[in-house]
Amino acid sequence: MTGSEDTPALRELAAHYQSMPPVVAIQARIAGYDGERLHLQAPLAANVNDKGCAFGGSLSSLMTLAGWGLVTLRLQEAGLEAPVYVADSNVRFRVPLFADLHAEAWLQEGDWDSACADLRSRGRASLMIASRVGPGDGSASAVGSARYVAMLG
Repeated sequence: MTGSEDTPALRELAAHYQSMPPVVAIQARIAGYDGERLHLQAPLAANVNDKGCAFGGSLSSLMTLAGWGLVTLRLQEAGLEAPVYVADSNVRFRVPLFADLHAEAWLQEGDWDSACADLRSRGRASLMIASRVGPGDGSASAVGSARYVAMLG
């Protein structure tokens, strides 16, 4: 994290990520957040498979973490503290990744205001999040979409 991207909410999210052993193992870190997209990075060296490219499970994991983190941040920004869970996901692997992993996640459908209103009124909200991971040049080695659910008490 650098500059204006280094906020208390991002530091809290980074600490939460570091409390999970699988996240520590893949060496994921927050690379940026602009209010609409959350960017994560992880080194290839910690995620390499027997072919010398990124392990598919690491690609999927980094996209899942980016989506989960995005939903968590947006709910916190709306003043809502609710556990967030991934309910289902779909990943398509396109090409092998022989570089460090750069993932990003963004809202795929719906809008944040409606999801927050659902969470406040019904105690539950569902959000579709899109994600991709690649070498950091805008190309995608894998793409995904996942439904995340947030639930109050």
